[in-house]
Amino acid sequence: MEVLVILIPASLFLGLLGLVAFLWTLRKGMYDDPEGDGQRILDPRYDDKPKPVEPETEAASRR
Repeated sequence: MEVLVILIPASLFLGLLGLVAFLWTLRKGMYDDPEGDGQRILDPRYDDKPKPVEPETEAASRR
């Protein structure tokens, strides 16, 4: 029973932390366009194999 003294505050803290994280994502607007995200994933311009970076382009981008 003594373990409940630790578990109850820990669970309340984790629940509150999850609620704060959810409210933060709401305020940042992360749920504003769920349909657009679903359409973007079907766009053929985005694929699983990115184009290789050319060595001279890579060196120029570091500057």
